[in-house]
Amino acid sequence: MEKNLLYYGDNLDVLRRHIKDESIDLVYLDPPFNSNATYNVLFAEQNGTRAAAQIKAFEDTWRWDQQAAREYEETVEHGGQVAKALIAFRTLLGESNMMAYLAMMAPRLVELRRVLRPTGSIYLHCDPTASHYLKVLMDAVFGPDNFGSEIIWKRQSAHSDARYQFPDVSDSILFFARSRRRSFRPQFTRHDPDYVAKFYRFDDNDGRGPYRLGDIASPNPRPLMMYDWLGFPCPAKGWRYQKETMQRLHDEGRIYYPRRPDGSLDTSRRPALKRYLTEQRGSIVTNIWTDIPPLHSAAAERLGYPTQKPVALLERIIQASSNPGDTVLDPFCGCGTTIIAAEKLKRSWIGIDITHLAITLIKNRIYDSFGEEAMPRVIGEPVSVPDAQELAASDPYQFQWWALGLVGARPVEQKKGADQGIDGRLYFHDEAKGKTKQVILSVKAGHTSVAHVRDLRGVLEREQAEIGVLICMEEPTGPMKKETASAGFYHSPGWNTSHPRIQIITVAELLDGTGIDYPSRFGNVTFKKAPRAGTGKEAWLSFEDNPESQ
Repeated sequence: MEKNLLYYGDNLDVLRRHIKDESIDLVYLDPPFNSNATYNVLFAEQNGTRAAAQIKAFEDTWRWDQQAAREYEETVEHGGQVAKALIAFRTLLGESNMMAYLAMMAPRLVELRRVLRPTGSIYLHCDPTASHYLKVLMDAVFGPDNFGSEIIWKRQSAHSDARYQFPDVSDSILFFARSRRRSFRPQFTRHDPDYVAKFYRFDDNDGRGPYRLGDIASPNPRPLMMYDWLGFPCPAKGWRYQKETMQRLHDEGRIYYPRRPDGSLDTSRRPALKRYLTEQRGSIVTNIWTDIPPLHSAAAERLGYPTQKPVALLERIIQASSNPGDTVLDPFCGCGTTIIAAEKLKRSWIGIDITHLAITLIKNRIYDSFGEEAMPRVIGEPVSVPDAQELAASDPYQFQWWALGLVGARPVEQKKGADQGIDGRLYFHDEAKGKTKQVILSVKAGHTSVAHVRDLRGVLEREQAEIGVLICMEEPTGPMKKETASAGFYHSPGWNTSHPRIQIITVAELLDGTGIDYPSRFGNVTFKKAPRAGTGKEAWLSFEDNPESQ
């Protein structure tokens, strides 16, 4: 199976059609639920409002409707423990949104179990709204004996907005395995400073740092290690080490010898082993994770994605339950944090998302983090004009977001009642210390005429933008080309170059690699640039920022 793939589409369909049995080593998923109504809303208007169509496309889609009822019936008809769990849930919950969520999660979890290797594991990230239901559902899918842990991740600091309950500051991550053969490697973190201060109280000031004392006597009878050592009598059960090892530890200065006030050896007490802090693996990670902070607004890796998780969180999961070269799958890959962590840790990966907007963001993030050589193949995106026409007919917004993604622009929708004409924006700099400038875009899947060019020209003047672009399915007519030419050129003061103020690009040209003619030497600053892997640094404008304030 080809590795490092992005799939556009419904993850249930992608899993069934494309992912083979027992081909995945680790699954991480963070499926949405309606406790976060703005889940997956990637882009905010400059005034902070959300576009209604974007909310419709990205917010929680779990509703009890024909699709939920159909998936419920299909799962129940297969029988088994999963069917029993769903029937019980429906008795308890009725035809509620929660029931729809569970009905639609059940077949996906069944498919995820199918694709896991016998040594594989799955981590399901959720909040307390649904975690208890999901735990029971996963018991039914994977078996109670394959439950590993419920990890509690402290995702934010305490807040005081809850008047009738304790503030909710944590998420749950349900860890299950495919079988008892699961691959797992314990994780360690830095010792707690209080622990270090309490136990690592000794230091010989020889550069090896602080140490604590460890028992050097054997806890079990060791007949072959019954000997006196430098005047110290043999412990009742012998020493932990043979004489040769004791001599080496002595020569290395790793044995502590108790002394009397006059400096002589106190043979009434027992020597001890010096255990240096620098040689310890750290504190073992438990199921309570408080050492990985959430992404605050100023974090370098933050891309403005509402539910974005820290890369460190995914790195811990991937390191614990996979090995280099293994394959990691995220069926709700969102802004691609799992993918970034997997690539960084030299794992193969597969990501699935149902929106072209997310696919575009992930491709930008991979390119920024790892360069051209890491770019994946995307399956499910249009690769021909008929493909694009089919997408436009089935989902106009997805078509629009796909087309905008090909030129590196972000979608935008005006508030209800405002003038229309802008489907996307692209920001650029062409003066070292100048203001952020913009290209505005209009995307048309249907018939186009010179009127669309004139409308775009009017929007260009109204917005005081530098360049306007019309993306269309049809070839431009003669009058359209004439109107485009009459708009003149934008002259870049920084690079002394000229660029048509109005441009027309067809879908066929987009698929052939044609881009926008604009002063891009400083780079497209429309999307926040992800930090280069291993640097923690980023240098571009966030789309959440107001470009005019730069």
